[in-house]
Amino acid sequence: MATENTLILETTQGPVTIEMRPDLAPNHVAHIQKLVNEGFYDGIVFHRVIEGFMAQTGCPHGTGTGGSKYPNLKQEFNAEPHVRGVCSMARAANPDSANSQFFICFDDARFLDRQYTVWGKVTEGMENVDKIKRGEPVQNPDKIVKARMAAP
Repeated sequence: MATENTLILETTQGPVTIEMRPDLAPNHVAHIQKLVNEGFYDGIVFHRVIEGFMAQTGCPHGTGTGGSKYPNLKQEFNAEPHVRGVCSMARAANPDSANSQFFICFDDARFLDRQYTVWGKVTEGMENVDKIKRGEPVQNPDKIVKARMAAP
C-alpha cells in the first residue's frame, strides 16, 4: 500500500518501490524525501555496484565523491539488519558524514549492522535492482531516471 513514505525509483532497469522507515531514521527519511521532491536523484547513476553486496547511488558527480547542497546528517544507526533489499546510507569514515548517497543490499551484509543508517527496504522491483550493471566504477551505468514519492 502506497503511503507518504513510499519511494518509487524509476530506473533504467524498471521500477523499484522502497518503503521508507521514519520509525528507524526519521531525519534521514525526511532528508531523502526533501531531495526526492526537489528532483535531486533524477538522472543520477548507480556508480558503485558490487555483485553479492550492493548497488550504490546518490552522488551528483557519479563518482561517489559528492552530496547534496545540504549539511551532512548525524548518524541514526539502528538494529535493523542489513539483508537483501535493505536501503542504507553510504558515508565516509566519519559516522556523521551521510548526505545523499545510499545503497540497496543485494544480499545479507550483516557486518554493516549498527554502523550504517538503515532507512528503508525494497518492497517491489528487487528483480530490477538485481539487473543493475556491476562495476567499481560502472561502465555505462544504470541510473535513476526519476525518483518520486507515491503519495504527496
